[in-house]
Amino acid sequence: MAAGRMEQEDREAGGPLLVTVSGSSGDGRHSAASAIAVVVGSTAVAVAGSFEFGISVGYSSPSQTGIMRDLHLSIAEYSVFGSILTIGAMLGAIVSGTLADRVGRRCAMAISDVFCMVGYLLITFSQNCWWLDIGRLWIGCGVGLLSYVVPVYISEITPKNFRGGFAAVTQFMSSCGVSLAYVLGTFISWRILAIIGLVPCLLQLVGLLVIPESPRWLARFGHPSAFVSALQKLRGKGADISEEAAEIKEFTEKLQHLPKSKVLDLFQKDYIRAIIIGAGLMVLQQFGGVNAIYFYASEIFVSAGFSSGNTGMLAMAAVKIPMTGLGVLLMDKAGRRPLLMVSAAGTCLGCLLVALSFLAKEQHWEKDLNIVFALAGILIFTGSFSLGMGAIPWVIMSEIFPINMKGSAGSLVTLVSWLGSWIVSYTFNFLLMWNSYGTFFVFASICGLTVVFVERLVPETKGRTLEEIQASMNSSLTPFPK
Repeated sequence: MAAGRMEQEDREAGGPLLVTVSGSSGDGRHSAASAIAVVVGSTAVAVAGSFEFGISVGYSSPSQTGIMRDLHLSIAEYSVFGSILTIGAMLGAIVSGTLADRVGRRCAMAISDVFCMVGYLLITFSQNCWWLDIGRLWIGCGVGLLSYVVPVYISEITPKNFRGGFAAVTQFMSSCGVSLAYVLGTFISWRILAIIGLVPCLLQLVGLLVIPESPRWLARFGHPSAFVSALQKLRGKGADISEEAAEIKEFTEKLQHLPKSKVLDLFQKDYIRAIIIGAGLMVLQQFGGVNAIYFYASEIFVSAGFSSGNTGMLAMAAVKIPMTGLGVLLMDKAGRRPLLMVSAAGTCLGCLLVALSFLAKEQHWEKDLNIVFALAGILIFTGSFSLGMGAIPWVIMSEIFPINMKGSAGSLVTLVSWLGSWIVSYTFNFLLMWNSYGTFFVFASICGLTVVFVERLVPETKGRTLEEIQASMNSSLTPFPK
């Protein structure tokens, strides 16, 4: 249906490709308000997928006790359930870029919703670990697609001065999803929580019927009239889109004159810097221990000496949302690099405190000191990660790859992220048994290394168009004048 509509628009005999529209000041203000409303509405629909992502990541921690009791699972069996989400996400990541390029950003989000809905229905009605794991695997495939296509879609529809903040809303909504799962999971059964996971999928499917497709995708894949129509809708009926449309069209034409891209081309000198930055940030994000803490927060609190994990998880939810909101507000003011370095330093401190909590418990230090360290460490880690390390690697991933390589590069980077997530989430229970405080000292070292990596390699992308960013990192493309 969407493809037919684009073909019809492409056949229509309209004005020239680059359109200039002007009007009175009153019309201009109305146009600006209309444009903001369309961008906000389109972003809201897209980040329903991020909300679904958050619920899916947060689901396993509050559900652990109930699922293990009702279905008689061992720790090893529940570790499979907790980590198999990332196996599915890796499968989704492998095809995410190609799928989003072939069918468009909106259709890719719709496909991911179907995967998630099937997965949650399987979990809801499961009577043994097999149906449970298959459902979790399907959800993983869905969130693997969403984790790529949502930030890419948002970065391609938003103006450059607001792109960082809008893209960071993905992490805010993910945080809301995780927090909702934590809070509701303390009061309702795991089956009811799975039913709630269906809601954002249904809302997004409805919203996808009305939001515009990415103009850059339309330009790249041969829908010139639909490209103008979508860009005009996003910028307002009275807005002058000629300069932005010309820049997108010129950059797209340059890309089309380059040789057809292959996966191995990612490792050529033109793209290797972007790959190192994109994949490097994902590796450091995952091996900094985030999913170890998010997937097994309840277990960490109990291991550290809490009578139950509920209090600590509620405190995490209370910290996560406002800190993510602060990151959204600062993204286009402070810039990506400063937020990343502050965030990574904070996660390093948080991991050190959690390590000290386990060391205090093992060495029988002062009474209750281990509980204080554990609570402070996890809350500092959660707040710091939410400030920048959660969102910014995905924002930068959506900015630095040119659209001819974005599919294959984005798939690779997303796969690296989920592979790291799987390794950490599956091995974490065993690492705790090996050496609890040593595990978090390793996480702290990786978080410290992240600060150095960002300072040395990661460019600032604040206030620059996607075409400027990508041209500056690719010697085959002439940089655009600033």
